[in-house]
Amino acid sequence: MSNLPKIAWIGLGIMGSPMAENLIKAGYPVTGFTLEADKLERLAAAGGTAAGSIAEAVADADIVVTMVPASPQVEAIAYGPDGILENARPHTLLIDMSSITPQTSIDLAQAAGAKGIRVLDAPVSGGEAGALEAVLSIMVGGDQADFDAARPLLETLGKTIVRCGPHGSGQTVKAANQLIVAVNIQACAEAVVFLEKSGVDLTAALDVLAGGLAGSTVLARKKDNFTTRDFRPGFRIDLHHKDMGIVTDAARTVGAALPVGTVVAGLVASLRAQGDGGLDHSALLRGVERLSGHPTGN
Repeated sequence: MSNLPKIAWIGLGIMGSPMAENLIKAGYPVTGFTLEADKLERLAAAGGTAAGSIAEAVADADIVVTMVPASPQVEAIAYGPDGILENARPHTLLIDMSSITPQTSIDLAQAAGAKGIRVLDAPVSGGEAGALEAVLSIMVGGDQADFDAARPLLETLGKTIVRCGPHGSGQTVKAANQLIVAVNIQACAEAVVFLEKSGVDLTAALDVLAGGLAGSTVLARKKDNFTTRDFRPGFRIDLHHKDMGIVTDAARTVGAALPVGTVVAGLVASLRAQGDGGLDHSALLRGVERLSGHPTGN
């Protein structure tokens, strides 16, 4: 029997499945729930326990971790008679690792606190590769004592774990992260099309750029996507569109101008409208190719 806390994991998508599996490998007892039967089978094959409902998953948990796409899904799993707040025990720690609006996190913490449930917002950056390799960057909002209690679990999932402030702060920092990533991918995509149209060896060019000031984690992670046009989703355009909506709305609320970010948000939205929402966000390259009269393959 493990002496580690019992974990309920809600949401086993591209990110959630490998993250839950990393906890299992570290010895945590993990009971999971998601809507897709094949994801539950995968969890069970990795040594976890599949639950038939949220209520069943959280009933005996010490820590509940949620990883779902957006604010509406967080609200759907948290509230109501079948949700987390009605079925988790008092003093349970709820760690929401979804990327949602800061206000949703603040509201969730207040509602949970009324039932004696502690909450952290702990969104992540690093994509599918970071989840698989357990090297995610995790930005956390909430009370220091709860952060300290969660830290061993978070260190199993990521490499950089930082408490950024009170409830909602993790989501605010994640919004800034998504702004930087989108602008960076767009700049890389424009450079790729410029280099190819100039007749330069793209692989050689990206290698040398990666070694200089233009180098970035985005370029390192997405270089192969650009050179091979492999846009299988690690992080979908649909989700980045949602995140750009979060950051532009939050920036408007606090009075921060996003002159470049607003343009890139529009380009992400345009790509989604053209049917590419299910592709990896490196597919921003396709938008630049279309604008440049460059074939995209369809």
